[in-house]
Amino acid sequence: MLPVTRDGRNMTVHKMAIIGGGNLGKAIARGLVAYGDMTAETIWITRRSEKALEQLQAEGFATTTDNAEAIEGSSLIVIAVRPKQMDAVLDEIAPHLDPNSQILVSTASDVRIENIQRHVGPLIPIIRAMPNIGVAVGESMTCLSCHHAIPAAAKKRVSEVFEHLGIVAFIEEEQMSPATALCACGVAFFLRAIRAASQGGVQVGFHADEAIRLAAQTAKGAAELVLASGQHPESLIDTVTTPLGITIAGLNEMEHYGFASAMIRGIVVSAERAGGLYQPENSSKRLD
Repeated sequence: MLPVTRDGRNMTVHKMAIIGGGNLGKAIARGLVAYGDMTAETIWITRRSEKALEQLQAEGFATTTDNAEAIEGSSLIVIAVRPKQMDAVLDEIAPHLDPNSQILVSTASDVRIENIQRHVGPLIPIIRAMPNIGVAVGESMTCLSCHHAIPAAAKKRVSEVFEHLGIVAFIEEEQMSPATALCACGVAFFLRAIRAASQGGVQVGFHADEAIRLAAQTAKGAAELVLASGQHPESLIDTVTTPLGITIAGLNEMEHYGFASAMIRGIVVSAERAGGLYQPENSSKRLD
């Protein structure tokens, strides 16, 4: 079923625009082709440099340096730029947006919906999204947030798009900075844990490439156990620890050196930093 506009007309869903073909923008596009219901030629991707778009063009994506061209006829517009670039991009595309047929999705950290509305007006449906780089392999944890007045069809459409790329959760907008730290930055934190585990594997006798593969698959299995069982991680830990055993000895050594506290502090610090990234160019500017 196609999403509908406020006046009941069907939205076109055959074209999508991604403004900002950086690491996240490219990952979203590639993920939608690999795991979603879109083909490369229906996804328009923009960057300021034509050279930076050559590889995407070779993969079959429609590319342009003109944001207005990219959003023309696109039912879904994903803005995947840095917070400091957001105001300029919004001012550029605002005159070309159609509230009756388009949905705006922003992945920019710390840019609130009200900040976006100052540039594009209050009528265009806006949803904030915080996916992570796992979109490239269909394994993202994506947090979405929007105002309660947004049309249900717009929420459904955006949710369906990101469900192709992993798990989706709607949260309050105040939680978006913490979500950035836990989910987006969190990928790097868990990758660092895998790297550390693989270094330990090398020290106990494995070759580096073999240790990384063993560590990564073990981490994947641990995550799947939590998701599939719904149990608290500590309950699952209890199933693999025995009195005087080798697992509890290793866990206690890690805690002695601050493993858990370091992870907690890393998430807290990243969340604090995520909440101060955006500085509006002109906080008094409004578009009615």
